[in-house]
Amino acid sequence: MKNLEEYNRKRDFSETREPKGKKVAGKSTAPIFVVQRHEARRLHYDFRLEIDGALKSWAVPKGPSLYPKDKRLAVQVEDHPMDYAGFEGSIPKGNYGAGEVMIFDSGTFSYLEDKDERAFLKSWEEGNIKFVLNGTILKGEFALVRMKGKGDENWLLIKHADAYSVDKPYDAEDHLGKKSVREDDQDEDEPDAGGSAKMEDNLLPMLAKLSKNIPDTADWIYEKKFDGFRALAAIDGGSVKLVSRNGNSLNGKFPSLVKALKKIPHQLVLDGEIVIEDQQERAQFQYLQSGEPIPMKFNLRYYVFDLLYMDGSPLHTFALNERKEVLTLLMKKYASEFLKPVAALEMPPNELLDFAAKHSWEGIIAKLASSTYKFGKRNDNWLKIKLRNAQEAIICGFTKPQGGRSYFGALVLGVMLDGELRYIGNCGTGFTESSLKELHERMVKQVRKTKPFSTDTVVANERTVTWLAPTLVCEVYYSEWTMDRHLRHPVFKTLRTDKDMKDVKIEDTVTKDSGAEKKTLTFGKKEVALTNLNKVYWPDGNITKGEMLAYYEDMADYILPYLKDKPISMRRFPDGVDGKSFFHKDVDTEKIPSWLKTTSIISQEGEKQVDYLICNDKATLLYIANLGSIEIHPWLSDFKKIEQPEFGVLDLDPNGASWEELIDVANTARGILDEAKIDAFIKTSGSTGLHIFFYVGKKFEYEIVRNFVQLIAEFIHAQHPETTSLVRDTKKRKGLIYLDFLQNRRGQTVVAPYSLRAKAAATVSTPLDWEEVTHDLRMEDFTIQTIQERIGKVPDPWADIWDKPVDIKKVIQSF
Repeated sequence: MKNLEEYNRKRDFSETREPKGKKVAGKSTAPIFVVQRHEARRLHYDFRLEIDGALKSWAVPKGPSLYPKDKRLAVQVEDHPMDYAGFEGSIPKGNYGAGEVMIFDSGTFSYLEDKDERAFLKSWEEGNIKFVLNGTILKGEFALVRMKGKGDENWLLIKHADAYSVDKPYDAEDHLGKKSVREDDQDEDEPDAGGSAKMEDNLLPMLAKLSKNIPDTADWIYEKKFDGFRALAAIDGGSVKLVSRNGNSLNGKFPSLVKALKKIPHQLVLDGEIVIEDQQERAQFQYLQSGEPIPMKFNLRYYVFDLLYMDGSPLHTFALNERKEVLTLLMKKYASEFLKPVAALEMPPNELLDFAAKHSWEGIIAKLASSTYKFGKRNDNWLKIKLRNAQEAIICGFTKPQGGRSYFGALVLGVMLDGELRYIGNCGTGFTESSLKELHERMVKQVRKTKPFSTDTVVANERTVTWLAPTLVCEVYYSEWTMDRHLRHPVFKTLRTDKDMKDVKIEDTVTKDSGAEKKTLTFGKKEVALTNLNKVYWPDGNITKGEMLAYYEDMADYILPYLKDKPISMRRFPDGVDGKSFFHKDVDTEKIPSWLKTTSIISQEGEKQVDYLICNDKATLLYIANLGSIEIHPWLSDFKKIEQPEFGVLDLDPNGASWEELIDVANTARGILDEAKIDAFIKTSGSTGLHIFFYVGKKFEYEIVRNFVQLIAEFIHAQHPETTSLVRDTKKRKGLIYLDFLQNRRGQTVVAPYSLRAKAAATVSTPLDWEEVTHDLRMEDFTIQTIQERIGKVPDPWADIWDKPVDIKKVIQSF
């Protein structure tokens, strides 16, 4: 029973003039009824009967009818107090049921078959009451009958044929001289009245709420979360409407799906997701934007997971598991290459996320089996649990490109919050050359002179921003929200042409402790104080020192093997990449924590003893990073065999030459090395060049290693004499790729694999597979935001570097 407690709970009586709910003792001389016209976001009529000291209430979307053939859907809502029978007026915006209320008709009623109120109440409990209305407009016999199999709240209001009935369709709005307005969208708290006679009404999908946890009870259905376009399909006699979540037609984009849907000889409304996927069923979202035709070796699918209407019967008020039963039978007959049913995941809930991660899914959808379908609404009967955080955002501007970047540097992002456009940060990574070009072509058409945010909003790198009309919508990945509601580590995913600006809102809650300015980490007996966590180190991407430290903490296992026992030169940026920087080698051993390991080395000139830090654990790595050391530069040898390097390196420095020329030179190097059977490993510098590493196993002096690398460089130069140089003087090699073999000297350093760089977007010096060294390779694809996703998907290209030592003497003898 929906009692008066629920009525009171839903209302703030300090804001609304609706009467407080209280039960009336005794009963009226004759029980009363009232019908109120309620013009909320969706017009409906509230039909109320006095039963047991309160007004039992039903929402009737199309209003009561005097035509016996009209069986009007009536959705039972909470009881209302008797005083509500006289209520008219406005319910303020922001309150439950906000909108205008007026009395359509009122009067008394009598029981048609029951002898008294107790018997009438029992008939109501059984779902079938008959009564006689004595109103001004509504007169004669009526019945309210609960619909079977659709939940307790769904009834039908029926007029009996008698002296007061009419013989043609009836519209209550005709009595008011008004045209009925029934919007597709309705107030969030209004009952889902539905019941539209036209199946194409309400083509707005039900939405899922974001959840961090998978519900673990038997009354939930679990499905794959698809990475595609949400779409409803209305099929009627060979006519098909394929509609996106914001109401746009998708027929033109996906004619193959329309053709497949036309083959189904039923009236239907289906809900599903349009996906383009490869042979391993991995989604390729970027191809959805342009629609058909799609590239070879990819498949276009419409994955169907719900059935909302069938052959004249609205099904959205049935429980989900009941809808699924009908859909399963339907899809067994009509599934095809393009139309696929979505199967429930039959496994324990605690295994779902691991399963999803293994198959590279976006996440999991959890749906309450008993839930009805709420058109255009988001509620917690449907939940989405993502493996990666994603957020839709409005593109409000873009910054100037830096370095080798074309078109633009970063996107300026916003969302709608409390009716206002709010800034949520800049996104400067995740782009390909083609996406940069496509985005720029779209953005230049939206340029405006003033920023779309409030005048007091501070935007990162604002002096270089070109402002845009806030119409374009994109989707980005991110790690978390900051306390000031900015995105951490945003990575561009795609442009969303299927989304409207007004629908872009924050989906996640702010992380509670993300605003901390400092914290202390403990590693056994070692304590590391991390400070100034919110200080912005990369203004272009609004990346903070805290994010830098988090990166080094997460990536320690990948970086430390290349630092082990090696003296470290720290390149420090205490004020971020736009501030002054300096190399720090010599540490004051009396002023650093006692647990830090150092080594004393006499400079090559013999003039000075230098105390270098040795970084063999995560605590030391974070101590170094907390000093503002964005970049970490180890020696090529360790302190135990200081004169015998572990690695040799050839630094390919473009020095103003084109990227394509650099790639060609790198691949020439590969050919030479393969022919000589030399195992070499390549990485991006994270700046402008490439580094080729050789593991020489601490068996040779620096001079031998340097001569070996010089020999390789000379072979390369012989094949590219017009584009490369072996001369160190920058004035003499301008525009030529410098084949730098002189790095192989005692005391020289090379930036470590997986070290961050003080460059736009916080690029990372990243180990590569040689097959990746093509003209499509881009430095900006490897950043603080993208590298962890990469290592989760791409096998470590340098995994066996320590198993493939180069025997320099043997190699030289073979030349």
